[in-house]
Amino acid sequence: MSRFEDLEVWKRFARLSANLYKAMADLKDFGFRDQITRSGLSIPSNIAEGHERNSDKELANFLNYAKGSAGELRTQIYIGMEIGYIKTEIGKGWIDECEEISKMLHGLIHSVRARIK
Repeated sequence: MSRFEDLEVWKRFARLSANLYKAMADLKDFGFRDQITRSGLSIPSNIAEGHERNSDKELANFLNYAKGSAGELRTQIYIGMEIGYIKTEIGKGWIDECEEISKMLHGLIHSVRARIK
């Protein structure tokens, strides 16, 4: 891997994060809006930060943080749908995308950890 920008998992999470920001821009519940956008933003940010570190061990740690944030984001999407902040069809699409990309992230973590041993 030469650049984090070349990773499909980073590209897709970055796109999802941008979509969250656009969709939540007019939400007046600033606490919820800020939390869900921060969760979405932290995923590609952690992938990038880990990639820029000097070791596979650090990369694996940051990829783990990103995966944890993906679970946090899915939880917030579910809650957002339940309370009517997120339209069900949009939320389900985000959840599906998040789960699919999380599987990619899981595979990347596994691959990086195999290099550490």
